[in-house]
Amino acid sequence: MTAASPRCEAKDTGSAQATLLLVVAALLGLPVLLGAPLLSHHAGTLTACEQQTAPQPGVASAAQGDIPAQYLALYRAAGQRYGIPWTLLAAIGKTESDHGRDHSRGVHWGANSAGAAGPMQIGIGGRAGNNWGGTPRHLASQRAGGVAVDGDGDGWADVHHPADAIPGAARFLLAHGAPARLARAVFAYNPDPAYVRHVMAQAARYATADSPAITDPGSDPHTCPGDVDAFTGAPGGVLGTVIAYARAQIGKPYVYGGTGPDGFDCSGLAMMAYRAAHITIPRLSDDQYWFGKQIPAGTEQPGDLVFFDYKPGHTGPGHVGIVYKPATGMMIVAPHTGARVRLQSYKTYPGGVVGFTRPAARDL
Repeated sequence: MTAASPRCEAKDTGSAQATLLLVVAALLGLPVLLGAPLLSHHAGTLTACEQQTAPQPGVASAAQGDIPAQYLALYRAAGQRYGIPWTLLAAIGKTESDHGRDHSRGVHWGANSAGAAGPMQIGIGGRAGNNWGGTPRHLASQRAGGVAVDGDGDGWADVHHPADAIPGAARFLLAHGAPARLARAVFAYNPDPAYVRHVMAQAARYATADSPAITDPGSDPHTCPGDVDAFTGAPGGVLGTVIAYARAQIGKPYVYGGTGPDGFDCSGLAMMAYRAAHITIPRLSDDQYWFGKQIPAGTEQPGDLVFFDYKPGHTGPGHVGIVYKPATGMMIVAPHTGARVRLQSYKTYPGGVVGFTRPAARDL
């Protein structure tokens, strides 16, 4: 906010700050337990699963020399968007198709003998199962219960297109234990311990030596079963860009009047997230509320904006967050001075929800 409109100073009554958990790779004693129940969400707090995101490794010279520029950009973008180390996605892409350089059946057309397809070899039928969901190339508006996503915003989810297949692979890993238990997620991708060891070793070669250390938090199957919502719900296109930008700011300090890159206030974060998606919205939260299309509570989607009273007794949209997971009522928000950009519940947020808007649908 600017000094003329200090509406972003919402008070906080005890929600846990989002933390960055370091993740990955116990390669021995790999657990094979799938389908563990989600941890419950308690009002006003975040579970460990809801707080986590994996640190993004640096790009080693081995990666720059081996990975085509287009693929490297896509791996890094998907890693940032979904909170999974980009090196892991790159290691899978290397193992499955040599980053698209393999021209065997199933990489650029059709499927292999097991029913896997595309540069990330995602199942579209047969023994591999249809993890993609729907036909190999279908309209992005079709929801077929798989990991298919329109990663480049062209309106199609195409398993043979790297811009769609790479984020699709990230969504599969999220649904099977990532980012808390990446070794487990890779095992689900291909249930062979040797495959997991190979992928993890390749991921390490692609990371710079000064990248964050990677550890496994434990073998308890109930610790974090993965972001199952992301299996079917993570957006692509404009809203995916909004969410990706906002996620990348988690942990940065609240700065009154801030619009980044080092700190944000609530409306500055919202404005810059939409600017990343080439949509211009007003600077102040009050104006942002009247700019977007009003959305009834219960129909909000990731990337929508959620507004609150900025102080007790005030009635009006003085504070704003970005809807992240409607199913659990989570948003990404720059809360107040002394706090950091974080994940937090909008259902229990102080001041109460005034309403939701969808800036991307303003002219629809």
